[in-house]
Amino acid sequence: MCCLLDLKGKTAVITGSGRGIGRAVALKLAGMGANIVLNDIAESNALDKTLEELSQLGFNVIATRGDVRNSVDVTDMCKKAVDAFGGIDILVNNAGITRDKLISMMSEQDWDDVLDINLKGAFLCTKAASRIMIKQRSGKIINLASVSGVMGNPGQANYSSSKAGLIGLTKSTAKELASRGITCNAVAPGVIEGIMTDVLPDKVKENYMNGIPLKRFGTPEDVANVIGFLASDAASYITGQVIHIDGGLVM
Repeated sequence: MCCLLDLKGKTAVITGSGRGIGRAVALKLAGMGANIVLNDIAESNALDKTLEELSQLGFNVIATRGDVRNSVDVTDMCKKAVDAFGGIDILVNNAGITRDKLISMMSEQDWDDVLDINLKGAFLCTKAASRIMIKQRSGKIINLASVSGVMGNPGQANYSSSKAGLIGLTKSTAKELASRGITCNAVAPGVIEGIMTDVLPDKVKENYMNGIPLKRFGTPEDVANVIGFLASDAASYITGQVIHIDGGLVM
């Protein structure tokens, strides 16, 4: 099993990797031996900190700035990955935002921004990276969905729709690319510690906790561990699946 989990010589592109789950995934895959291509928006100061952190640990890493909604930026990101490391073996579509409001109060811009980044961005990155993977006849694509995309969530019509769409994209991509030796899976995190939980009132946290059988919130590392497995050869016969990382919230 240890050899199957070795990513030495592989190159992983991780969008939205300046902080949170993206940062944890970068650290996990780097620790498994992968070359890392970080990506975040131009305004992200966190990207520089993550780049410095991985570099100081001795990992092979580069950082790219760009908007996943922009096909030119996405193409440039993939080109830099190929120029630096010779190819793309793993794509983690992690970039995402929320604009939570009740439907009656949600603007068209709130809807468009979330769908464009969370869903269109994943489509553009998958399209660009898969062209490289098809030539290699191998690759792993892992999409960050959410339990909200499975069961819905009040105040998150845009976010839930984007994540439900991402699950559909995952399954279609898996079927299209299987014959080329490429797998595509999604993970669906539940309530994960970090920026999302830090701003929640104690009463809301308590309500969430009451619905989680394991009685704790998840960590970015919980998500990164599953992604590390899906990115490895140990998961070579898994494709088109949605793996819940939610402490039993959805079952």
